Amino acid sequence: MAPLLGDSMLETVGIVALSYIGFKLLWSLLKGIRLYMLSGPLGLSVNIKNLGNWAVVTGSTDGIGKAYAEELAARGLNLVLISRSEDKLKAVAAEIEDKAGVQTKIVVADFSSADIYDNISLQLEGLDIACLVNNVGVGYKFPDFYGNTGAEIDEMMLNVNALSVVKMTRIVLSSMEERKKGVILNISSASGVSPTPLLSLYSASKAFVDYFSRCLAHEYRSKGIIIQSVTPHFVATKLSGIRKANALMPTPTSYVRSALNTVGLADHTFGYYLHALEGWLLDLLPQRLAMSLAMSLLNNVRKAAIKKLQRKKEK
Repeated sequence: MAPLLGDSMLETVGIVALSYIGFKLLWSLLKGIRLYMLSGPLGLSVNIKNLGNWAVVTGSTDGIGKAYAEELAARGLNLVLISRSEDKLKAVAAEIEDKAGVQTKIVVADFSSADIYDNISLQLEGLDIACLVNNVGVGYKFPDFYGNTGAEIDEMMLNVNALSVVKMTRIVLSSMEERKKGVILNISSASGVSPTPLLSLYSASKAFVDYFSRCLAHEYRSKGIIIQSVTPHFVATKLSGIRKANALMPTPTSYVRSALNTVGLADHTFGYYLHALEGWLLDLLPQRLAMSLAMSLLNNVRKAAIKKLQRKKEK
């Protein structure tokens, strides 16, 4: 009787385990459909225009940052555009004012420096800020071993990718807390969700942004403030080096429209349905295997980049 009882218990445990796994998979699928497929058509996300009159976007002259600025302007928000190039800021501001008919304000700031935030705070004083998009970021010219990247990049990358998020969040948080409303969108990266060798410091800085955002989301939810970590995979931008968009690597505009539809529905979002699928598949793999695959892929990119540099030098 004992062996039969043992077999029966094992069978029950197996059924329960498979049922639990099946339920988790189904729940993930349903959540993904709601977040990435239905949120836009059904209008499930938060209407940011109801939270204030101004949006602030860092790193707003190119790529994802510019796309956020354009889309928020299209939704009726005035814009504070912050970046280091005054000429580019003026051009983007004029373009957005002409197209969307909103007010814009530009702030010239180099986020590689830690001495810019008093001026930014002064420039934002008195504005009814509905949304902050912490987008500014910097990456490597190409994937490489950490020891080859040069010590000079360390402080710069941490200042731009991590410190900027902390400082900008602190600037707007108190007024949002007073008004009991506001949205802070922190643009991290899929490489911040899964450790990515050959992008070590970049990956770590983006992991900081992801964890910082998720912690704050829990702290401030009861105060009416939405804080979201956004972790894109590849998007066709200057930073990624991808010139031609496709279904897996969308344009910044397509990506941002999708990501904004998830605001208020999740503390963390991949922003785009195929990026969410990539993230889900990677999560199924043992972390060491996922890291090995990433390193193999990026090492090929590294070798190709080095060869290209050598050819340029020979010319």
